[in-house]
Amino acid sequence: MRTLIMAVVAALTFGFLSAAPASAKSCGNGVTVCSKQASKHKATSPRKLANRHNVSRKRHASRKQRATKHASKSRRVYREASRSSAPRRSHSYSGGSSGGLASYYWQPQRVASGGWFNPNALTAAHKTLPFGTRVQVTNKHNGKSVVVTINDRGPYIKGRVIDLSSRAAGVIGMKGSGVVPVSLSVLGR
Repeated sequence: MRTLIMAVVAALTFGFLSAAPASAKSCGNGVTVCSKQASKHKATSPRKLANRHNVSRKRHASRKQRATKHASKSRRVYREASRSSAPRRSHSYSGGSSGGLASYYWQPQRVASGGWFNPNALTAAHKTLPFGTRVQVTNKHNGKSVVVTINDRGPYIKGRVIDLSSRAAGVIGMKGSGVVPVSLSVLGR
């Protein structure tokens, strides 16, 4: 009995689903659309739906390929840069010398090593030397030199190698010009 009732319910359900409503209209390409929907939407054939799906898949695949290509290129560039033939610099800073332009600063501000900048101390800012490194700075115009301790980072202006405190700039006689060529000699820590 239960099986018979289930069969009747299934037949009625499938019969209602497969039958087209009275207000439906048929397009020539095998798609049936309700008349209320016909005014809003165009009937789309199964072939067009499949084409849209394939186009969407192709777009997704090409985006994925571009992303993979970009990622592999950046990995390759990184690997080439890390394998460069340039010799690695040693981090032994004692006894090294270099040169460039020096400037000075006097404004009260925080320093990179912690604390506040003291314009009356013999200190300086350098981009790479470790904090606490002692450096002899010699003014190339007059030959005067001063020994300073690195306690800050900078200068961040192209061509400049060291930023001296106001007092250190006065010792080597560069306050009048502001920026002078200097030679640096690292003494150690």
